[in-house]
Amino acid sequence: MRIVTTLTTVILMSFTASGQEFVLPLYPGKMPFSNDVIIEEKVTKEDVTRISNVVIPDIAVYLPARRFVTGQAVVICPGGGYRILAYDHEGKDIAKFLNSIGVAGIVLKYRLPVSGNVTEPYKVPLADAQRAMRLVRYNAKKWNIDPSKIGIMGSSAGGHLASTLGTHFDYGNKASSDSIEQLSCRPDFMILLYPVISFTAPCTHKGSRDALLGEKPSRELLEYYSNELQVKSDTPPTFIVHADDDKGVPVENTLLMYAALRKNNIPAELHIISEGGHGFGLGTSNDHLSSWENNLKLWLKWLDKRSETKK
Repeated sequence: MRIVTTLTTVILMSFTASGQEFVLPLYPGKMPFSNDVIIEEKVTKEDVTRISNVVIPDIAVYLPARRFVTGQAVVICPGGGYRILAYDHEGKDIAKFLNSIGVAGIVLKYRLPVSGNVTEPYKVPLADAQRAMRLVRYNAKKWNIDPSKIGIMGSSAGGHLASTLGTHFDYGNKASSDSIEQLSCRPDFMILLYPVISFTAPCTHKGSRDALLGEKPSRELLEYYSNELQVKSDTPPTFIVHADDDKGVPVENTLLMYAALRKNNIPAELHIISEGGHGFGLGTSNDHLSSWENNLKLWLKWLDKRSETKK
Protein backbone atom coordinates (compact mmCIF):
# COMPACT_ATOMS: atom_id res chain seq x y z
CA MET A 1 0.00 0.00 0.00
CA ARG A 2 1.51 3.35 -0.99
CA ILE A 3 0.21 6.16 1.11
CA VAL A 4 2.35 9.24 1.46
CA THR A 5 1.42 11.77 4.09
CA THR A 6 2.94 13.86 6.81
CA LEU A 7 1.98 14.24 10.40
CA THR A 8 1.07 17.87 9.91
CA THR A 9 -1.40 17.12 7.14
CA VAL A 10 -3.01 14.20 8.95
CA ILE A 11 -3.57 15.92 12.27
CA LEU A 12 -6.87 17.75 12.08
CA MET A 13 -7.61 20.17 14.88
CA SER A 14 -10.69 22.01 16.05
CA PHE A 15 -11.76 23.68 19.27
CA THR A 16 -15.18 23.23 20.80
CA ALA A 17 -16.89 24.08 24.05
CA SER A 18 -15.80 20.67 25.38
CA GLY A 19 -12.11 21.26 24.71
CA GLN A 20 -9.68 20.16 22.06
CA GLU A 21 -10.24 17.55 19.35
CA PHE A 22 -7.74 16.15 16.85
CA VAL A 23 -6.83 13.03 14.92
CA LEU A 24 -3.47 11.29 15.07
CA PRO A 25 -2.36 8.29 12.96
CA LEU A 26 -1.15 5.26 14.90
CA TYR A 27 1.92 4.63 12.78
CA PRO A 28 4.26 7.21 11.23
CA GLY A 29 5.45 4.81 8.52
CA LYS A 30 5.06 1.14 7.66
CA MET A 31 2.17 -0.48 9.50
CA PRO A 32 2.56 -3.97 11.00
CA PHE A 33 0.70 -6.79 9.25
CA SER A 34 0.00 -4.58 6.23
CA ASN A 35 0.17 -5.76 2.62
CA ASP A 36 0.16 -3.95 -0.74
CA VAL A 37 -3.53 -4.50 -1.46
CA ILE A 38 -5.16 -1.15 -2.19
CA ILE A 39 -8.66 -0.77 -0.77
CA GLU A 40 -11.02 2.15 -0.32
CA GLU A 41 -12.21 3.08 3.13
CA LYS A 42 -15.99 3.32 3.31
CA VAL A 43 -18.03 5.59 5.56
CA THR A 44 -21.80 5.17 5.66
CA LYS A 45 -23.80 7.83 7.50
CA GLU A 46 -27.33 6.72 8.27
CA ASP A 47 -28.81 6.26 11.75
CA VAL A 48 -25.29 5.26 12.82
CA THR A 49 -22.01 6.21 11.15
CA ARG A 50 -20.39 2.96 10.02
CA ILE A 51 -16.79 2.66 8.83
CA SER A 52 -15.49 -0.36 6.94
CA ASN A 53 -12.25 -1.17 5.12
CA VAL A 54 -10.13 0.93 7.48
CA VAL A 55 -6.99 1.97 5.58
CA ILE A 56 -5.09 4.17 8.03
CA PRO A 57 -5.77 3.39 11.70
CA ASP A 58 -5.84 6.42 13.96
CA ILE A 59 -6.99 7.86 17.24
CA ALA A 60 -9.43 10.76 17.49
CA VAL A 61 -8.53 12.58 20.69
CA TYR A 62 -11.24 14.44 22.62
CA LEU A 63 -9.85 16.40 25.56
CA PRO A 64 -12.05 17.94 28.26
CA ALA A 65 -11.82 21.60 29.16
CA ARG A 66 -8.81 22.16 31.42
CA ARG A 67 -10.85 23.29 34.42
CA PHE A 68 -12.62 19.90 34.60
CA VAL A 69 -9.66 17.58 33.90
CA THR A 70 -9.38 14.55 36.21
CA GLY A 71 -6.22 13.17 34.60
CA GLN A 72 -8.04 10.01 33.53
CA ALA A 73 -8.29 8.92 29.88
CA VAL A 74 -10.09 6.14 28.04
CA VAL A 75 -9.19 4.57 24.69
CA ILE A 76 -12.53 3.65 23.10
CA CYS A 77 -12.98 0.69 20.73
CA PRO A 78 -16.26 0.92 18.77
CA GLY A 79 -18.06 -2.34 18.04
CA GLY A 80 -19.31 -3.79 14.79
CA GLY A 81 -18.60 -7.50 14.80
CA TYR A 82 -15.02 -6.98 13.54
CA ARG A 83 -16.61 -6.14 10.17
CA ILE A 84 -17.45 -2.46 10.59
CA LEU A 85 -16.99 0.22 13.25
CA ALA A 86 -20.07 1.88 14.78
CA TYR A 87 -17.94 4.98 14.95
CA ASP A 88 -20.18 7.68 16.41
CA HIS A 89 -22.68 5.57 18.38
CA GLU A 90 -20.03 3.58 20.25
CA GLY A 91 -17.08 5.90 19.77
CA LYS A 92 -17.38 9.64 19.34
CA ASP A 93 -20.59 9.99 21.39
CA ILE A 94 -19.00 8.14 24.30
CA ALA A 95 -15.85 10.27 24.08
CA LYS A 96 -17.95 13.43 24.42
CA PHE A 97 -19.76 11.97 27.42
CA LEU A 98 -16.42 11.21 29.05
CA ASN A 99 -15.33 14.79 28.39
CA SER A 100 -18.40 15.98 30.28
CA ILE A 101 -17.07 14.27 33.43
CA GLY A 102 -13.51 15.50 32.95
CA VAL A 103 -12.10 12.38 31.30
CA ALA A 104 -10.21 12.36 27.99
CA GLY A 105 -11.88 10.17 25.35
CA ILE A 106 -9.72 8.69 22.61
CA VAL A 107 -11.63 6.90 19.83
CA LEU A 108 -9.64 4.15 18.14
CA LYS A 109 -10.24 3.56 14.44
CA TYR A 110 -8.69 0.12 14.18
CA ARG A 111 -8.11 -2.03 11.13
CA LEU A 112 -10.61 -4.82 10.52
CA PRO A 113 -9.58 -8.44 9.87
CA VAL A 114 -11.99 -8.83 6.94
CA SER A 115 -10.74 -5.85 4.92
CA GLY A 116 -8.20 -7.72 2.81
CA ASN A 117 -5.36 -5.26 3.40
CA VAL A 118 -3.66 -7.18 6.22
CA THR A 119 -1.36 -10.19 6.31
CA GLU A 120 -2.39 -11.83 9.60
CA PRO A 121 -5.97 -10.69 10.15
CA TYR A 122 -6.50 -11.97 13.70
CA LYS A 123 -3.44 -10.09 15.01
CA VAL A 124 -4.32 -6.70 13.56
CA PRO A 125 -7.02 -5.26 15.90
CA LEU A 126 -4.97 -6.13 18.99
CA ALA A 127 -1.80 -4.65 17.45
CA ASP A 128 -3.66 -1.40 16.77
CA ALA A 129 -5.12 -1.31 20.29
CA GLN A 130 -1.69 -1.91 21.83
CA ARG A 131 -0.20 0.89 19.74
CA ALA A 132 -3.04 3.25 20.67
CA MET A 133 -2.45 2.66 24.38
CA ARG A 134 1.29 3.31 24.01
CA LEU A 135 0.65 6.42 21.91
CA VAL A 136 -1.68 7.94 24.49
CA ARG A 137 0.79 7.16 27.27
CA TYR A 138 3.59 8.75 25.21
CA ASN A 139 1.58 11.97 24.80
CA ALA A 140 0.04 11.95 28.27
CA LYS A 141 1.87 14.95 29.68
CA LYS A 142 1.03 17.32 26.83
CA TRP A 143 -2.62 16.16 26.89
CA ASN A 144 -2.98 16.68 30.68
CA ILE A 145 -3.38 12.94 31.22
CA ASP A 146 -1.90 10.93 34.07
CA PRO A 147 -0.01 8.04 32.36
CA SER A 148 -1.05 5.74 35.21
CA LYS A 149 -4.77 6.47 34.69
CA ILE A 150 -5.39 5.36 31.10
CA GLY A 151 -8.10 2.78 30.53
CA ILE A 152 -9.55 0.84 27.62
CA MET A 153 -13.25 0.66 26.72
CA GLY A 154 -15.19 -1.25 24.11
CA SER A 155 -18.72 -2.14 23.07
CA SER A 156 -19.77 -5.54 21.68
CA ALA A 157 -16.89 -6.75 19.46
CA GLY A 158 -15.08 -3.61 20.58
CA GLY A 159 -15.58 -4.99 24.09
CA HIS A 160 -13.86 -8.14 22.94
CA LEU A 161 -10.94 -6.07 21.66
CA ALA A 162 -10.80 -4.05 24.89
CA SER A 163 -10.83 -7.19 27.03
CA THR A 164 -8.22 -8.75 24.73
CA LEU A 165 -5.90 -5.82 25.38
CA GLY A 166 -6.68 -6.07 29.10
CA THR A 167 -5.57 -9.71 29.13
CA HIS A 168 -2.90 -9.69 26.37
CA PHE A 169 -0.70 -6.69 27.08
CA ASP A 170 3.02 -6.23 27.57
CA TYR A 171 5.13 -3.77 29.50
CA GLY A 172 6.99 -2.41 26.49
CA ASN A 173 10.06 -3.32 24.50
CA LYS A 174 12.94 -1.45 26.10
CA ALA A 175 15.26 -2.49 23.27
CA SER A 176 13.08 -0.88 20.58
CA SER A 177 14.43 2.13 18.69
CA ASP A 178 10.86 3.51 18.75
CA SER A 179 10.34 5.37 22.02
CA ILE A 180 6.60 4.73 21.79
CA GLU A 181 7.10 0.97 21.59
CA GLN A 182 9.24 1.09 24.73
CA LEU A 183 6.14 1.99 26.76
CA SER A 184 3.69 -0.37 28.42
CA CYS A 185 0.40 -1.05 26.66
CA ARG A 186 -1.27 -2.33 29.84
CA PRO A 187 -4.53 -0.45 30.43
CA ASP A 188 -4.98 0.78 33.99
CA PHE A 189 -8.66 -0.20 33.90
CA MET A 190 -11.26 -1.70 31.56
CA ILE A 191 -14.81 -0.57 30.74
CA LEU A 192 -16.80 -3.23 28.88
CA LEU A 193 -20.19 -2.46 27.37
CA TYR A 194 -22.22 -5.57 26.35
CA PRO A 195 -18.92 -7.24 25.41
CA VAL A 196 -18.17 -10.32 23.36
CA ILE A 197 -15.88 -12.30 25.68
CA SER A 198 -15.76 -16.02 24.94
CA PHE A 199 -15.04 -17.86 21.69
CA THR A 200 -15.26 -21.31 23.30
CA ALA A 201 -18.48 -21.13 25.33
CA PRO A 202 -21.95 -21.76 23.81
CA CYS A 203 -22.78 -18.07 24.34
CA THR A 204 -20.16 -16.94 21.82
CA HIS A 205 -21.01 -14.39 19.15
CA LYS A 206 -20.22 -16.46 16.07
CA GLY A 207 -20.13 -13.49 13.71
CA SER A 208 -17.35 -11.77 15.64
CA ARG A 209 -15.46 -15.03 16.09
CA ASP A 210 -15.59 -15.90 12.40
CA ALA A 211 -14.61 -12.38 11.32
CA LEU A 212 -11.57 -12.36 13.59
CA LEU A 213 -10.39 -15.97 13.42
CA GLY A 214 -12.02 -17.42 10.31
CA GLU A 215 -14.59 -20.19 10.10
CA LYS A 216 -12.25 -23.01 11.17
CA PRO A 217 -9.86 -21.65 13.79
CA SER A 218 -7.62 -23.91 15.85
CA ARG A 219 -8.53 -24.75 19.42
CA GLU A 220 -5.42 -22.87 20.51
CA LEU A 221 -6.62 -19.63 18.87
CA LEU A 222 -10.14 -20.05 20.23
CA GLU A 223 -8.81 -20.34 23.77
CA TYR A 224 -6.27 -17.54 23.32
CA TYR A 225 -9.04 -15.12 22.32
CA SER A 226 -11.54 -16.38 24.91
CA ASN A 227 -10.69 -13.67 27.37
CA GLU A 228 -12.36 -15.20 30.40
CA LEU A 229 -9.64 -17.87 30.12
CA GLN A 230 -6.85 -15.28 30.01
CA VAL A 231 -7.53 -13.29 33.19
CA LYS A 232 -4.46 -13.16 35.43
CA SER A 233 -3.36 -11.46 38.64
CA ASP A 234 -2.30 -8.30 36.77
CA THR A 235 -5.50 -7.91 34.74
CA PRO A 236 -6.77 -4.36 35.41
CA PRO A 237 -9.88 -3.43 37.45
CA THR A 238 -13.02 -3.68 35.35
CA PHE A 239 -16.46 -2.06 34.99
CA ILE A 240 -19.04 -4.04 32.97
CA VAL A 241 -22.55 -3.21 31.71
CA HIS A 242 -24.89 -5.61 29.91
CA ALA A 243 -28.61 -5.92 29.25
CA ASP A 244 -30.30 -9.05 30.57
CA ASP A 245 -32.42 -9.26 27.40
CA ASP A 246 -29.46 -9.02 24.98
CA LYS A 247 -30.15 -11.51 22.17
CA GLY A 248 -27.15 -10.48 20.06
CA VAL A 249 -24.37 -11.06 22.57
CA PRO A 250 -25.83 -13.05 25.48
CA VAL A 251 -25.21 -11.72 28.97
CA GLU A 252 -23.43 -14.99 29.81
CA ASN A 253 -20.34 -13.46 28.13
CA THR A 254 -20.23 -10.82 30.85
CA LEU A 255 -20.98 -13.36 33.61
CA LEU A 256 -18.04 -15.51 32.50
CA MET A 257 -15.71 -12.51 32.57
CA TYR A 258 -16.97 -11.33 35.95
CA ALA A 259 -16.48 -14.79 37.43
CA ALA A 260 -12.92 -14.94 36.07
CA LEU A 261 -12.13 -11.51 37.53
CA ARG A 262 -13.54 -12.57 40.91
CA LYS A 263 -11.53 -15.79 40.86
CA ASN A 264 -8.34 -13.80 40.34
CA ASN A 265 -9.20 -11.15 42.95
CA ILE A 266 -9.45 -8.35 40.38
CA PRO A 267 -11.71 -5.47 41.50
CA ALA A 268 -14.80 -5.51 39.30
CA GLU A 269 -18.17 -3.77 39.17
CA LEU A 270 -21.03 -5.35 37.24
CA HIS A 271 -24.33 -3.79 36.15
CA ILE A 272 -26.94 -5.99 34.47
CA ILE A 273 -29.89 -3.92 33.28
CA SER A 274 -33.24 -5.63 32.71
CA GLU A 275 -33.89 -3.96 29.36
CA GLY A 276 -31.93 -2.58 26.45
CA GLY A 277 -31.21 -5.48 24.10
CA HIS A 278 -27.95 -5.16 22.20
CA GLY A 279 -26.10 -2.07 21.08
CA PHE A 280 -27.80 0.56 23.24
CA GLY A 281 -24.71 2.75 23.59
CA LEU A 282 -25.29 5.67 25.93
CA GLY A 283 -29.00 4.83 26.04
CA THR A 284 -29.85 8.51 26.43
CA SER A 285 -33.50 8.08 25.43
CA ASN A 286 -34.12 5.71 28.34
CA ASP A 287 -33.40 6.78 31.93
CA HIS A 288 -33.13 3.17 33.06
CA LEU A 289 -30.50 2.32 30.45
CA SER A 290 -28.56 5.55 30.76
CA SER A 291 -28.16 5.00 34.51
CA TRP A 292 -24.92 3.19 33.71
CA GLU A 293 -23.33 6.56 32.85
CA ASN A 294 -23.65 7.87 36.40
CA ASN A 295 -22.53 4.52 37.79
CA LEU A 296 -19.42 4.73 35.61
CA LYS A 297 -18.76 8.29 36.80
CA LEU A 298 -18.91 7.12 40.43
CA TRP A 299 -16.70 4.10 39.69
CA LEU A 300 -14.07 6.26 38.00
CA LYS A 301 -14.04 8.53 41.06
CA TRP A 302 -13.62 5.49 43.30
CA LEU A 303 -10.84 4.20 41.07
CA ASP A 304 -9.11 7.57 41.18
CA LYS A 305 -9.18 7.64 44.98
CA ARG A 306 -7.96 4.04 45.10
CA SER A 307 -4.99 4.81 42.85
CA GLU A 308 -4.07 7.89 44.89
CA THR A 309 -4.20 5.84 48.11
CA LYS A 310 -1.86 3.21 46.63
CA LYS A 311 0.78 5.79 45.64
